[in-house]
Amino acid sequence: MGAVLEMLPTTGVEFACQGLGVSRATFHRHHPIEGPARAGSLRSQAEAALALIQPLGPPERRRSFRALSSQEEQQVLDCLHSERFQDCAPAAIVATLLDENVYHCSTRTMYRILDKHSETRERRAHRIHPVYAKPELVANGPNEVWSWDITKLRGPVKYSYFYLYVILDIYSRYVVGWTVQQRESDDLAHDFIEETILKYDIPPGQLLLHADRGKVMRSGLVSTLLENLTVSRTHSRPYVSNDNPYSESQFRTLKYRPGFPDRFGCCQDSRAFCHQFFPWYNQQHRHSGLGMLTPEMVHFGQAKEVLFKQQVVMDTAYDLHPERFVRHAPKLKSPPLQVWINPPATAGEQTPKPH
Repeated sequence: MGAVLEMLPTTGVEFACQGLGVSRATFHRHHPIEGPARAGSLRSQAEAALALIQPLGPPERRRSFRALSSQEEQQVLDCLHSERFQDCAPAAIVATLLDENVYHCSTRTMYRILDKHSETRERRAHRIHPVYAKPELVANGPNEVWSWDITKLRGPVKYSYFYLYVILDIYSRYVVGWTVQQRESDDLAHDFIEETILKYDIPPGQLLLHADRGKVMRSGLVSTLLENLTVSRTHSRPYVSNDNPYSESQFRTLKYRPGFPDRFGCCQDSRAFCHQFFPWYNQQHRHSGLGMLTPEMVHFGQAKEVLFKQQVVMDTAYDLHPERFVRHAPKLKSPPLQVWINPPATAGEQTPKPH
């Protein structure tokens, strides 16, 4: 660049613009030559061409002939600041002044004047929602991460409900505890969670209990119980059902089960139905996310033995009729080694399919 600068005073505008990569039309548009060239004009033209390599700022905006003068703008601003109109919107101010045969400017011009002086902010205080962290939970075996939730079961008449509390192990999809109550309260949740955790004799510090952000889930009574039992807890983000997918999926299986009534006659009726449903769900329901095994098989460590027996049957069928298996010998799908709620970005190849 230093050599180019030394050549500028001894070269013409054409060669200077070529060397600097500037169009001659651009140079002459910004630096028109008026009258005959004078001595030293070559140097001045070269310096002007050098200045073109600097970023050109935005062109100065011409003032419209319709614009208010500075005195008129101040008069409008004083009107807006007056005690009479300080709490009024510009549209109301214009309408009020028109009733008094006074017109300063349009409503839009008032807004432009207010914006020029940074006075167009919202007056009302808005609630600022905190940033909720996305729960990223990993379960490598049963009784490591439980998910619990409450759903409504419709009662005999309109607006009457029974409340089903369910705790689910996300690794095995096994329902470790459930109860049906006539109301939703933190004291009932406290007794239900405590009974379920003590029933399985889980060592302190092993279990993590996940739930959504319902009032009962975040109650102080439940929080104190989990602290006393050394159980960690996490919550879903507000209005994000994907943060608690296993409980939501289990409720869908419940309510789309053939024979699920539209309404229950009483609380005992709903409990009787659940006494039939949950044994079926744990012991007979073949779950697609578990390699078509039942939750009970996975939860109590029977999956390996069951898959081995099923594989023997498939191998026998392949030996008898290999032509019926076009691509390769049959291999049964195993349940995932790890189960996630919102898999971390560093997760390996065992990332499960979305539930």
